[in-house]
This record gives sequence, C-alpha cells and structure tokens, in this order.
Amino acid sequence: MDELFASRCLRLPNPRSTLVGMPSRSRLYYGDNLQVLREHLTDESVDLIYLDPPFNSNRSYNVLFKTHSGIEAQAQIEAFDDTWQWSQQSEELYASMISGGAPLRVSEAIEAMHGLLGPNDVLAYLVMMSARLVELHRVLKPTGSLYLHCDPTASHYLKVIMDAVFGPERFLNEITWMRTFSHGNVGRNFGKVTDIILVYTKSKEYTWNQQYEEYSTEYVEKYFRYYEPDGRRYRTVSLRNPSPRPNLRFPFTASNGVTYQPHPNGWSCNEVRLRLYDAEGRLYFPSKADGALLVKQYLNDKQGVKLQNLWTDIAPIGAHAAERLGYPTQKPIALLERIIATSSNEGQVVLDPFCGCGTAVDAAQALNRNWIGIDVTYLAIDLIQKRLMHSYGPSIENDYSVRGIPTDVQGAEALFHQNPFDFERWAVSLVNGEPNQKQIGDKGIDGRIRFQSGKSEYGTVIVSVKGGLQLNPAMVRDLVGTVQRTKAEMGLLITLSSPTKGMIDEANHSGIYTNEFTGNSFPKVQILTIQELMNGKKPDMQTAILPYIKAAPRPVKADSLF
Repeated sequence: MDELFASRCLRLPNPRSTLVGMPSRSRLYYGDNLQVLREHLTDESVDLIYLDPPFNSNRSYNVLFKTHSGIEAQAQIEAFDDTWQWSQQSEELYASMISGGAPLRVSEAIEAMHGLLGPNDVLAYLVMMSARLVELHRVLKPTGSLYLHCDPTASHYLKVIMDAVFGPERFLNEITWMRTFSHGNVGRNFGKVTDIILVYTKSKEYTWNQQYEEYSTEYVEKYFRYYEPDGRRYRTVSLRNPSPRPNLRFPFTASNGVTYQPHPNGWSCNEVRLRLYDAEGRLYFPSKADGALLVKQYLNDKQGVKLQNLWTDIAPIGAHAAERLGYPTQKPIALLERIIATSSNEGQVVLDPFCGCGTAVDAAQALNRNWIGIDVTYLAIDLIQKRLMHSYGPSIENDYSVRGIPTDVQGAEALFHQNPFDFERWAVSLVNGEPNQKQIGDKGIDGRIRFQSGKSEYGTVIVSVKGGLQLNPAMVRDLVGTVQRTKAEMGLLITLSSPTKGMIDEANHSGIYTNEFTGNSFPKVQILTIQELMNGKKPDMQTAILPYIKAAPRPVKADSLF
C-alpha cells in the first residue's frame, strides 16, 4: 500500500518530460499507474509483477524524515491518504468497465460486486483495482507471475477479481506472511499479525526457482544423527518403493558380498541406480543378515526444506533496523528478494506499480533484474532515487531512467497546473530540502533545508515556492518575516517565473547570515528560478544535509547486468 490514488480515474495531462539519466531498461515513472500502464508498457513485456496496493484502511500514511540532528522526526510527511469514497469518478470507471472496457468475465465480477456491496467505498476500491489488474495481466509475459500483497480485510474480494482476470485455474498459492509479532490486540478478537499474498500465473508454463528454508537445529539433531569419518552428517532413508513395482523386485548383491532381497513393493530405484549408490559409498548395510538395505542422505547435499505457503521466517522491519526508511508500510527486503528469486531470472523485468519507498526496486537491482517502478506521488519518486543512491552510490543514476518529472520549464509549468503540491515538493527536492508536512496551512513554508551551523548545531533555510505568474515584492517581504518569526537562519524563494526588479531589491536588502562554524557569509534571503535550478545553479549556502533516512549501502556485484 504505497501510493495515493487521488487521480486514479482522471486522465490528467502528463507534464512535458524526457528521460532523466542515460537510457536504461530499468525505469521509474512518476504518474498514475493506470495511465502509465496503458500508455507506456507494451503487451507481454514484464516477467514478474509485485504490487502492494492500499488496503482501504482509512488511514493516512506518512514518510518519516530525519530531524536536523539525524534522528527520526515525530512530525511526519503525509504521503497519501488511503480513504476510499464512491464518487463520480468511481461511477464513470465502473460504467466504462461493464460496458465493454474490461473482459466479459471481469465486468460480470464487478457487476456482481455492485449487487453484493452496493455503491460504497469498498466497491470504489475494487473498481480501481480491477482496472489496474486488467492492465497488469496484459503486460505480463506468458511465463510470468503476479504477487498481490494485501491484508485479510480485502484479500477475499481481491481473489474473486483475480480469478476473473487470470482465471481460477491460474491461481497458484495464497501465501500467509507473519508480518509482525504477537501484540496486544484491541477488542475481543484474535491478534492480527499476518498479511496475505495471492499468487497467480499467466499460464501453466511459468518461471519457478524452488526456494528452501534451512533445517532447524532440532531437525538436524533428530534426523541427521550419523557421521562419516570425514565428519559429514547423514541420515538413512528406506529403499522401499511406496507402491507395488513388479519390475523392481530383484535381488541385489552389494559390494560387501551380501545379496539383499527387495521389499514386496520392489526397490525405489533400478539396479543401475543401486550400483551407483554402492560405488559412491552411499549404501548403508544393516547389521542383521535379514535387515533392510538403506541409502545415505548427506546434510551437505540437501538444500533444506522446500518453502511452503506459510512464511514465518522473515521478520518485520524493526524500529532500529538498518533498512528502515521510515515508510510505515515498508516491507522487508528479504521478502521481496524471496519473491523475485522464486519467479524471475537474472536480466528479466520486475514491475511494481505501487512502488512507494522502492523495496521491490531495490531488491530487483540487487538480484540483477531489470525493473519498472510506478508511483503517483513525487515524494515516493524522490525517496526511491535517494534510496538507490545511498545503497549503490551515485553511479546508480546511470542504470535507470526517470520518466514523468519535468526536465524543462515547460514541463515544470505542466506539473504546476496538474498538481501544485507535487510541484512544490519537486521544487524543494531540487535544493535537497524537506517538503512541507501538509498541503494547507503552511504559513508560507513549503520546505526546509538543514545544514550544520556549529559543531553540534544545525541551521534551517526556509523554502517558499511560487509557481504562479503574478510575482511581487510582498512575497519576499513575507519570506523575510517568516524567517524572523521562525528564527531560521536563511530563506530561499523558488519561482517558476523570473522575479521582478522589486523582488530582487527586497532580497538584496534582507541582510547577511554568517555561519559561526565556518565563518562563511551568505545572503539572508535568496531568489532562484526553476530555470536556474534546472541549469545546475545551487543556493549560496552551506552544504545541505539530505533529509531522508539513509538506506544502508549494498555491495555491488562485479557481474552486475547493469
């Protein structure tokens, strides 16, 4: 559940944009995933899809930023509001789907849901998801799989939709993941500690790499009780065939000169295999003359226990885990690595259409897969870019392209008219600032830049963003007043249009800030245009402290495909 669906049904115009970075098979899209899927992803072009959509839980999800001291902030940045409402947009999408905009089986399922639930918020959620699942099925290769991560409040509805989209025969598994440990639940019920992951395949010929869990110490001690002289542990296994096989009922004379009689069902293998076991020293000869011949299974030869559909061995992300980024719905990277390793191969394409803080993207990169991530909030796109940089170093920017964010002033203007708040967040990110916490009531503050102002002290630059054409000196005076009122060190005004002469004069008379730690002096208030920032110009100030919680560096494999 990693993104806002605020414009899920709207066919909003895209900001004019081109690729950021060098051409790459890996792509990060800013935009509504339904629109991106329809306009940018071709049929049968993706090998594996993982999605963790909102669960209709009526919660606001937030991204935590660091404070100036590097500690997680108590105040949070509102990333998206997971509150569903049946609206005119929902009605329009529903009508389009049942009138030919979706396969017959899907439209019938949605229509049946309408009859069961009525036009309520749950139906709005299912309609939005159905439209996307139809597109995800289209872009999935015949050998591909889709993992849909959800919680039990929505899983039963979503499974019906998935059966309609993929066909019930393509249902592979329902995985239960213990996402948290036992805790005190509210009310009279059993504690809610699990999530559901529904797994479907496009066809019966799907990619599968069997995964294993390690044997427990207790299991090893109980069953692998014997040792070879070289220290190898082994257990003994019967050579009895589980069902009658007359063709395998033959006496067998082993290398020890003893002839062993088969079980009435016959041996579990033919004589050639028995001879090979004997030559390899893997036969276990009984001490009694009439004892059963056994075969040795060595612990070193066993990969472990085949992974089942109950996953209890991947712990949730702890409060102080190295991989924790402060995203409340963040999943452990081990979970995504297991899914990606199971259902894709190196060099194949992994898609996450609700990529949030980028765990699936990070896991795909680490496992030498190409990837496609989509998110409708610019905050998530910025977070993912910085996560990848922290994890793999600045050169990672050459391994993927970003699409949908402005690369020129015309694109910035389009973003401002499409989504003014994301325009502000994007502008603040250009100067490595922390976006404002709320969309309204910002009191002239659209973001803050942190920097070191003393040995153990930190200063603040108040950022104000103006995207309109009507600029005037009062905007600079307001920023000066905000800097004084908040006791910040400096102020930065970012404008989409060129500032007026009066604005420049007001900024020039705002005074000077001197950093006591370095002795450097800077203008108290500065004005930079979007054009200047996109040309590479930076604010005249101490080096900013990046606001996001840093991801732990990951080793880069020498044989990386990227």
